[in-house]
Amino acid sequence: MAEESDLEKTEPASPRRLEKAREDGNVPHSRELMAFMVMAAGAGTFWVLGGWIAQGIADVLRHGLSFNRAAAFDTAIMRDSTLSLAVDAFMYVGPLFVIIIAAIMAAPTVMGGWVISSKAFELDFSRMSPLKGLKRMFSWNSIAELVKAILKAALIGGVLYWVVRHEQDRLFALLTQPIEVGLASFSQVLFFSFVALIGGLAIITAIDVPFQLWQYHDRLKMTREELKKEAKESEGDPQLKARIRSQQREMARGRMMSEVPKADVVVTNPTHFAVALKYDSHAMRAPIVVAKGMNLIAQRIRELAGENHVPILEAPPLARALHRHADIGDQIPAALYAAVAEVMAWVYQVNTFAEQTGTLSPPQAPPMAPAQIAVPEELDPGMSE
Repeated sequence: MAEESDLEKTEPASPRRLEKAREDGNVPHSRELMAFMVMAAGAGTFWVLGGWIAQGIADVLRHGLSFNRAAAFDTAIMRDSTLSLAVDAFMYVGPLFVIIIAAIMAAPTVMGGWVISSKAFELDFSRMSPLKGLKRMFSWNSIAELVKAILKAALIGGVLYWVVRHEQDRLFALLTQPIEVGLASFSQVLFFSFVALIGGLAIITAIDVPFQLWQYHDRLKMTREELKKEAKESEGDPQLKARIRSQQREMARGRMMSEVPKADVVVTNPTHFAVALKYDSHAMRAPIVVAKGMNLIAQRIRELAGENHVPILEAPPLARALHRHADIGDQIPAALYAAVAEVMAWVYQVNTFAEQTGTLSPPQAPPMAPAQIAVPEELDPGMSE
């Protein structure tokens, strides 16, 4: 059962799969949305500019149908007149064309934006396969498109039938009205029918757009195995990444250990923690942590310090506080300045004693390590626990 679930396309498409589909020119689209926006743009244009367009076209027709005797004998006059009429006609219908083209360009942005992909124009012989054509004809997608077409025809037909029933008195009255009055009345009926048709298309679009988006994302669904494979390709093999991280930690640990012989002192717990400090009064405002670790790493730090004659001081509260509140390469916290200053004073005494060993008579005892180093309770993990 687990294998079957891994092979079922139950997971939403990943961003990478959606981007690849977009690069291939595979984006959601709705013909109903395009038709609705074109019709709505045309209706809005006629609502705002209809009178101006109608008057302008009437003037063009009146001028074009008028007879000019001189034009009948002079082709230049005829050419100029025709060109002038064409320019005037385009000036009146041009805004309508521009607005409709803008609506056509804007429609795809509702479904996800414009995509220009050369792959959509590549020759694909699999699309010419008769077997695949038959499968597409009898697929659930084709059945859904057929049902949608029937519902669309029924809805638009019902809207037009309602318009005719609603306006039947005005339509019959056209037979007895003068031409000017009849044309005005018919234009009102035509515009009302246009608006009703747009209302029907709006209902169809409101249903079709969510359906097309759902169908598009459903086609791009992935199996769990595909998601795992994609994750490996994009992020790398988890085992390989773990090995890389392990090697990076080893390299960082090696760099840290190389700093221990250069340290001035190692503060220990004495067994669980070890923190190596270094201080240069000419280059540093305060001592910095050059190495720190717990358990085995702490043991290795102590061994390196012993091999390189770096002083080791057992101060459990200070070791815990430094390990918790200072990272490698950072200066010690300001609250620990006094405690660390006491340690550095002891280190200075130890180094001075080492330099004078064998020169003093009688020989003196080495300096005593600080017995109690005061550490603020809020900085000592041992006290808070």
